[in-house]
Formats: sequence, C-alpha cells, structure tokens
Amino acid sequence: MSPQIPLPHLHSGKVRDVYDAGDDRLLMVTSDRISAFDVIMDEPIADKGRVLTAMTAFWFEQFADQVDGHLISTDTADLDGALGDVADEVLAELAGRTMLCHRAEMLPIECIVRGYITGSAWKEYRASGTMHGAPMPDDLLEASQLPEPVFTPSTKADEGHDINISYAEAVDLVGTEVAEAAREASIACYLRGAEWAAERGIIIADTKFEFGMVDGRLVLADEVLTPDSSRFWPAEAWAPGATPPSFDKQPVRDHLDGLDWDKQPPPPPLPDEVISATSSRYVEAYERITGRSFADWPGVGG
Repeated sequence: MSPQIPLPHLHSGKVRDVYDAGDDRLLMVTSDRISAFDVIMDEPIADKGRVLTAMTAFWFEQFADQVDGHLISTDTADLDGALGDVADEVLAELAGRTMLCHRAEMLPIECIVRGYITGSAWKEYRASGTMHGAPMPDDLLEASQLPEPVFTPSTKADEGHDINISYAEAVDLVGTEVAEAAREASIACYLRGAEWAAERGIIIADTKFEFGMVDGRLVLADEVLTPDSSRFWPAEAWAPGATPPSFDKQPVRDHLDGLDWDKQPPPPPLPDEVISATSSRYVEAYERITGRSFADWPGVGG
C-alpha cells in the first residue's frame, strides 16, 4: 500500500509515512506493513493501519482532559485543502488511516511506562535485580505486576535498538521541567488506559508514549496505546511466572520462531492463515477495548 500523495514526503518508518501538509501540519499515513525482529515482512496485514489509527484516535479522545494532543483530524474530508485534486482511489485507500497533526518538535526520548515486568526489563531484572538501573523488589516473577507503574525512558535510535536509560539521563537530554511533565503525563495516561482496558478483560503490561513541543506546550504525539506500541494481554491468560500471548503480531512471531531463519532480511513469506490470524487479533483488541465496531471505521470493507 503506497498511495500517490501529492505532498512533500518527509519520512517513512516501519509502519508510518509522514508528509508535509503545510501550515505547520503533518499528514501521517499508517500502512499495513508489519515488522518482526526489526525486519519488515513482505506481506501486509489487512486493515492493520486502520486499526492503529482508530485506536490512537480513541485514546486521544480519552486523554483530552489530561494532556494536549497533536492530532487535528482523522477525516480525509479535512485534507481537501492539503491534497488538492487527488484521485478518488487514493482517497479511498487513505480513508481511515490518516492523521492530520500539528507539527511538533519531538522529544529525543521514548516515554515508556511499565505496569508489569516483561521484555527487556525482565531480562535486566533477572540479571541484576534492577530495572533501568533502579533497584527492584527481590521477589518478582516474569510478568509480575509492579507495585506501581514505573516511568522507564529510552533513547530513540535511528538504526538498531533503542537503549534503556535512567530518568536522570532523560533529564540530561530534555531538561528537568520537560522530563517531569513527560513522566507525569505518561503515568497519568497509562493509569487511565490500563484501568479502562482492565474493565474489558485486557491487561496493558507496558506502553510507549511519544511527546513533542508545540508552541512551548508539551503534547502527546504519534500513536497512542496501540497493539504496536503496547503489550496487551488477555487477563484470563495472565499469571506471574510466564508472559501470556499478546493481542498483536504474536502469530507472526510464533510462525517465524518455528522456522530456520536468522532474523535477517530478506524475511520468509507469511502464510495466509498467519496473516488472517494477525489481522483478527488487531481488530479484536480494538473492539474489546473501545466497545466500538471496527466495521464502522472509515475505509473498512471498502
């Protein structure tokens, strides 16, 4: 999926393409690309980009009273002035996967909040009893719930993996005032999101927020509490001692783990059943958390 958009192209990530929409605005287009082990697969996951956009828009609504957001609109009708005369098929492809946003000066840190210990944090804890360098209780098991959510920032790597850093190192990068504001906003959004999801049978184990500055104000930016930026676990499958399956690309990971593949490009092909199972997990996560039908989101089924 690569619609011909008549705007200056600024950047392409693993999933999103970013364009200059003029008037200090950006157009973010969320594709159906999927990556695993830092390698982009050749096959798209149907409607994945629309799920991520729909879920992000939902959380921007939920957090509007807690922190300003950079999102202006997800409606392609609001793009007429920016896109000019564009083909109908391009608009149809864009429907449901665009975010028109205020341009922000992004912070050079990932604002991670962990409510449970898993992933890289569990590896560090198992080795040294710490998380991002801070001492932790000595009785934690894999996937244990932490006594309270912890802000654990990381760097943003242009290539390779982000690097976990301490809060003091985050202060060195962005300053005390901005670091404190980002930490407070991150934990507040995580707590509200986790409570909301828990009432619907989903644990948000951890998540990654991104923030930037617009006119001197800290704003929440990019994707928010999606299956790509968070670990969503089915509550009924969780117990300390093992990490439960996630509502995300788990079928892709499981398939690739069963192959003789060195986790380097080019990726092996994904079977249709893996693609379908992955798409279904993304949709289920959106519908369970929001209580909305994904079929009602623009562009779905079109």
